[in-house]
Amino acid sequence: MFKNLSKQDAANWASAILVVIVSGLAGQLAAHGMNAVQWLGAALAVLGSITLAVMVRVWPAPATARADRD
Repeated sequence: MFKNLSKQDAANWASAILVVIVSGLAGQLAAHGMNAVQWLGAALAVLGSITLAVMVRVWPAPATARADRD
């Protein structure tokens, strides 16, 4: 089952799970009552996790050096 799971797939899934967990925690804590500073922190945490998920999917792979030998 996990034979075809690449590092890129694992990073995609991990970042998606991070977004879900952070959003869920922020929502749960907001339901219990938060002040303005806590709201700001929660919003920044959610935006940070979304930014990470976008970076994982969009960031280009590093170029590999290829030496042509004659």
